[in-house]
Amino acid sequence: MNRDWVLFHLTEAQEELTRTIQEIRDTSEYGIGEFLPAMQHLYHHLNTAWNARDASEVEAGKVTEQNFRRWSAFPADLLMFE
Repeated sequence: MNRDWVLFHLTEAQEELTRTIQEIRDTSEYGIGEFLPAMQHLYHHLNTAWNARDASEVEAGKVTEQNFRRWSAFPADLLMFE
């Protein structure tokens, strides 16, 4: 597992989640226009942490468009409930 890469993306996800929660609490007019990109950003980092957990340092250092899209997708190998 590429610990540095996973930690980077989990930290980014944590920061987005914390920011989103605070904005919802503080902003009475917070709506889907703010919520959608926040959730897209959050899921990008969560999905990448999982999908790219075994990325090499070279792959993580120079992310291709193909890897960006593949890593950002909802994990196909992560069973949520059995």
